[in-house]
Amino acid sequence: MSDPDALEGLLVPEQQSSIFGHRAAISAVDQQLADGRLPGALLLHGPRGVGKATLAFQLSRRILAATGDEDAHRVDEQITAGGHPNIRVLRRAPKDSKSFYTVIRVDEIRNLRSKLQQTRGRAGARIAIIDPIDDCNPSAANALLKTLEEPPPDTVFFLISHRPGQLLPTIKSRCQSVALRPLNDADMSGALLAQRTDLAKDDLALAIELGGGRPRRGFETLTLSSDSMLGALRSWLTAPSEAQTLAHLKLSEALAGTNQRTELSFAREMIIDWIASEARTAATMSTGRMRLASANELWDKAHAHFAEADSINLDMKQTLITIFDAIRKHARSTAPAPFE
Repeated sequence: MSDPDALEGLLVPEQQSSIFGHRAAISAVDQQLADGRLPGALLLHGPRGVGKATLAFQLSRRILAATGDEDAHRVDEQITAGGHPNIRVLRRAPKDSKSFYTVIRVDEIRNLRSKLQQTRGRAGARIAIIDPIDDCNPSAANALLKTLEEPPPDTVFFLISHRPGQLLPTIKSRCQSVALRPLNDADMSGALLAQRTDLAKDDLALAIELGGGRPRRGFETLTLSSDSMLGALRSWLTAPSEAQTLAHLKLSEALAGTNQRTELSFAREMIIDWIASEARTAATMSTGRMRLASANELWDKAHAHFAEADSINLDMKQTLITIFDAIRKHARSTAPAPFE
């Protein structure tokens, strides 16, 4: 089972027999399994890299051990090896030896449905994991909807989504929603050390801090160079209203010119996270209506500019300058008035 999003040197989700965090979700599904009322489809959604696919395989282990005739150890061995006949995993397919298709296509959904209707290879439930459903093109999404409307018997679907708001409402209505949150620091430490036992204390601390509760993002921090511009960006975001124009011009040029795609990806996530935090803060304030409206506008603007830059290969430096200008304008216009 090839994973187009796999990080070099790390185990892919099906190979991870341990799970960190998400205890409430696991407990809820365990109870439904014990009560014999497991839903036909579960939508696991949350931030990218928080462990949704790993959780899907962990829950699959429990379901197969509970409904089949093999013990948990044997089920775990087969899933880890990618060879359990009752599990079907659908991801973007390899295009050639070096690349993958950009979407999950309709023929792949139809092929999945055909396989799920065949005689199962083992006793017990059958499981289909779509990782992620966000990669389905419109035709594939509609074909999946038809499958969910008329599901094969004794089959559980795990639909993984980083952007549930963009899914077809009819698909979401067919699923039990399971929202997954970022991990706490203790669980982040466990997830990181489970695969990188050699991590130095300082590297672990930085991965936890920049990872923001997302193990994948934590692992990505370990690939950043020692002179990464992310520290400068973090400092700028602590007080954008006070920053001079020259500061974010230099920051935009440095980030856009980096040779590390991971660093630029991190920077984009940090910017979006900052805007999201602004919106959450404003929503809790009794006088934060204007600030919330401004944050929402800023959110839409940032996403639109990044999407446009990606789609037509615009200069990322100018895109970042535009977004930094908008952030500074927001911060200055919504800052509390000084005491007289």
